[in-house]
Amino acid sequence: MTDDVEKLISTNAPVAIGVSGGKDSQAAALATLRHLDAVGHTGPRILIHADLGSVEWDDSLRICEELSDYLNCELVVVRRRAGDLMDRWERRWFLSKSRYETLSSVTLIPCWSTPSMRFCTSELKTHVIMAELKRRFKGQKILNVIGVRRDESAARARMSIADPDPAAQVWTWRPIIERTTDEVFDMIDSSGLQPHPAYRIHGMTRVSCRFCIMSSIADLTAASAVEESHDIYRRMVQLEIDSSFAFQGARWLGDIAPHLLTVEMRGDHWLAKSRAARRVEIEKHITKPMLYVKGWPTRMLTDEEANILCDVRNRVTELYGFKSDRLTVDSIHQRYADLLDEKAQKEAA
Repeated sequence: MTDDVEKLISTNAPVAIGVSGGKDSQAAALATLRHLDAVGHTGPRILIHADLGSVEWDDSLRICEELSDYLNCELVVVRRRAGDLMDRWERRWFLSKSRYETLSSVTLIPCWSTPSMRFCTSELKTHVIMAELKRRFKGQKILNVIGVRRDESAARARMSIADPDPAAQVWTWRPIIERTTDEVFDMIDSSGLQPHPAYRIHGMTRVSCRFCIMSSIADLTAASAVEESHDIYRRMVQLEIDSSFAFQGARWLGDIAPHLLTVEMRGDHWLAKSRAARRVEIEKHITKPMLYVKGWPTRMLTDEEANILCDVRNRVTELYGFKSDRLTVDSIHQRYADLLDEKAQKEAA
């Protein structure tokens, strides 16, 4: 608790509790609603779930619905209109390929989200949830509750109990930030509810996507052993094959459960790993000044740099079977000149 949160509760501000089906959001909802009842809060309360689509565990929505019934609190389900997380990853690869072919990027861009670039959370959870809260509680200060705990990671250990987003008129509150994992499970068990079966039946340590960019090898292996995960596993491995980018940096999802793949997919996956190693070796010749910054070149290339980029683009294009243009030194110089001119015009405007 903080003074700011206490003040918002005393003014009966709307309270929205993010629930994923995981243990921490269950515990956060239980603790928050218990406290709101104890202090006489009479403002609006909702549970809000961002559905990630095909990558999500089948039981996640059911767990949220059971929590909603138990707490007698409305459950609001939101989704990204442009498709689910798997669609986003696949679309990102399509765009990466297209941008490379037209020299709108100097190197191929990975399709997967990463621990430092978690658009899976920002675009498919935070953005859609905040949009719904601002629409539903227009003009009001909103208390947004999330089940984050300090012992989950070094980054979360540094988080505050609550912090504001003045532009959005939203305060984010982390009421169970000091709780341990054992305390979280005790809260759920004592309520009479059941935690997500992925924990105690499937042996997972965390529940988000079936296969998460943050998952350990043990969690990836446990998820692959569950039949409901097999179709999305093969779809994700197919994207590894198409893009030649490993799901977790240097860790390939296709290596976790190769027995779930067809003979053809296993062969294609081996070729994708070989292609990735060759691409990395080829792109080592590109220097930092040759790269774009925020989508734009910083200067014209020298003839030597253009020759290097020309060689790299031809080799990568052949490696992937792309339909690239700008494969000559002159055309590369022209592309940089066009982009620098376009950038200058935008800045002037």
